[in-house]
This record gives sequence, structure tokens and C-alpha cells, in this order.
Amino acid sequence: MLMVQSVDFITPVVDDPYTYGQIAAANALSDIFAMGAEAKVALNLLMWDKAHIDHKILAEILKGGMSKLNEANCTLLGGHSIIDREQKYGLCVTGFAKKVWRNNTPRIGDVLILSKPIGSGVITTGLKNGAIAMSEARECIDYMAMLNLKAMRIAKEFDIHAATDITGFGLIGHLLEMCSNVALELWGGKISQFSGVDSLLSKGIFAGGSKANFEHFRDRVSDDFNGDSRVFYDAQTSGGIVFALCREEAEKLLDKLRCAGYEHASIIGTFISPKEGDKKRIFLK
Repeated sequence: MLMVQSVDFITPVVDDPYTYGQIAAANALSDIFAMGAEAKVALNLLMWDKAHIDHKILAEILKGGMSKLNEANCTLLGGHSIIDREQKYGLCVTGFAKKVWRNNTPRIGDVLILSKPIGSGVITTGLKNGAIAMSEARECIDYMAMLNLKAMRIAKEFDIHAATDITGFGLIGHLLEMCSNVALELWGGKISQFSGVDSLLSKGIFAGGSKANFEHFRDRVSDDFNGDSRVFYDAQTSGGIVFALCREEAEKLLDKLRCAGYEHASIIGTFISPKEGDKKRIFLK
């Protein structure tokens, strides 16, 4: 067995403390699932904004996180807390696998499956700015709290050549990590995004981290997408996993993911041979 470890924590993305705890835990656990591993033990990481958050709210945050650890059958061993001026919560997680998926080993001809929609950064920024109501963000919130555990377990029935989860670097940033030896033809029209994202983008709702992604990564992308491509750079919280596998097996995996509750899972592109000397590695159609 191989041991894998990861650590992640986030500031609040929703007002409800229990839901925030769930999302923060799901986000941290996702790093382990994206490597094809089962999460076994975890440590809480808590930076407590004591000036604005009382003990009752704090308890709800931790209960939310614990609910996701229980769902993943992952044991909480303890943790560490400090007083901070900005609330943060997350986990250090240890997992085990017989075979670990790497994020930079896709093969030419593989197709790429994404398990969740994108645009959570736009939606949560809209919530913070009052540009969208909580009821309008419900789908996005539910997906952020949804574990990638089932997706990982289903994908392990197949020969996965590479995988990664989509978080702070956005879809483009994480896919560029996959393109160390290949290029990617990315089909923008096939990529599911949360309802309301285009409308919020048109109003200028776009987080600072997402803007940084756009500025940093766009020179490596050939953009022929007929629409607002900024969503593909949007920094995600607890986003989906992308799986690279042979085309012949992809439809079977896709059907199983959708039956397991990942209703918006889709095939979003194919890996191709890179052009010699071309720094562009993603061709967005």
C-alpha cells in the first residue's frame, strides 16, 4: 500500500457554518480522492476569528466537517487551532492506495471526463457581493459539499491514466498541469457550468484569484471558444475530478458517474500531440 497526504483549508464561502464546515472538509478530502486513495485519518486545522464567531458557530463548523469525515469513513485524530483575524478551516488528510493516480501522465488519444460543473468561484463571489440569493446558489452549494468519493471508487473500476481535482487554479490551470508531455483539445461547449454564471460574469463578478489565473495561464491557451471563456479560469472550491482514460472506456465510466449522482459529468476533451516549439498546450474550442 502507498500512503498519500494532503492539506487544505479555506475561508468561508457560505454564511451557514455547518455547510461551510462540510464544504471545507469535502475540499480537503478531494485531494486524496483525486489520487485514487481512500482517506483514513485526518487532523482538523482551525484558524478561529474569535472576534466575530462565537463557540456555538464554531461548533457547527466542526460538526459540518465531521459529517463529511464520517461519510468518507475517515477517522479524526485531533487537530490544531489558533486565534486569527480571518476565519479558516480545513483538514490534513492521510490516505492509502494500492496504485496512485498521477496528474501528468495522460496518453495521446485519451479523453477527459469532468465529474462536476464549474463556476463555483463566480457563484460564491456573487453571494458575497449580494448579487445572487442563497436560493439561486443552492445547486452550487450542494455540489461543493458533495464528496468526490463515489466518483473515485467508480473510476477505479477503469484504467485511469491520469487524474486531478479542480480547485484554486481553475479548470485551465489544473489541466495545464496534466499537459506536461501532451496537448489538449478542450471542448468548451461540453463543459457544464452552474446556472447563473454567465449572467454574473456579465456584471463583472469575477474573484481576484480567478483574475490572477486568467492573467497567468492564458498565454498557454489557444482560445477559439464562442463565449465568455473566463469561467474556465474560475478558481473552484471543492470542484470535480477530471479523469483521463481511453476513448473506448469513457462512455461506460460516464454512465456510471451519472447514475451515482454526478448528473452533470461530461466528456470535455481529448489529448493530442503537442506541436514542436509551441508553448500553447490547451486548444479551447
